[in-house]
Amino acid sequence: MRIISDTKLINRNRKIGQFSAIASLIIFAVGFYFSFQPEQFNLSLIALLFGVIISQVSIYFGNRWGRSPRPDEWITRGLKGLGDNYSLYHYNTPVPHLLIGPAGIWIFLPYYQGGVVQYLDGKWKQKKVNPILRLFAQESLGRPDLDAKALIDDLQKKLAKALPGVEIPPIHAACVFTNPKVSLEVVDAPVPCLTIEKLKDFIRRQAKEKPISMDQVYTIQSVLPAG
Repeated sequence: MRIISDTKLINRNRKIGQFSAIASLIIFAVGFYFSFQPEQFNLSLIALLFGVIISQVSIYFGNRWGRSPRPDEWITRGLKGLGDNYSLYHYNTPVPHLLIGPAGIWIFLPYYQGGVVQYLDGKWKQKKVNPILRLFAQESLGRPDLDAKALIDDLQKKLAKALPGVEIPPIHAACVFTNPKVSLEVVDAPVPCLTIEKLKDFIRRQAKEKPISMDQVYTIQSVLPAG
C-alpha cells in the first residue's frame, strides 16, 4: 500500500495545537487573577470566554495533529497489509483521508470518541462520557452521516472536474472509531461505522463484493498526488 501524506500540513497544525494550548492556559490564568479583583470582574469574564474559545481550538488541532497516534497514523496502521494496488492519501486530496484501490473509493472519517456511540431512530447519541472530558478534551460526535455526505459530494465534484467525461466509480465513506474504549451500537446507520481493528477486513470484504477495475483505480490515481 502506498501512503501519501502532507507532512508539512501535519507539522504546521501540530504547532498550532501546541501554541493554542499554551495560550489558553495563559488566558485562563489571567482570568483567574482578575477574578480576585472586583473592579476587574468584567475583564475576568472576557478572559475566561476567550480561554474557552482558544481551548476548543486547541482540542480541535490537538486531537487531529497533536496526539500520537494521530488519526492518519491510526488509519495507516488499521490498513497495514493491503496490497500495492492500494493508495492511501492523508491531507493532500479534497478530503482528509482517502483510500483508492480494488475496494473502490473510500473516504474515512476518524473519531476518537469513547463511551457508547448509538444510532437510534435516526439520531446519533454518545453516552457514558465524563462531562468534564467532553468539555475540555473531546469533541462532540455531531452528525457523521451529514459529514460523510458533504465529503462525498466535495470529492465527487473535484474528480468530475479533473476527469471530464469520465464515469467516476461510486464514492463511499466510513466512520472509523479509534478509541479502544468505544462501544458501537449503530445497526442500520446511514454510513458504515466500525472500530479501527475491523477496518482492513472491511475493506477486503468490499474488494470481494463490490470491486472496481484496476483501470478505474489508475484513472483516479492519475489526478491525485503521486507522493
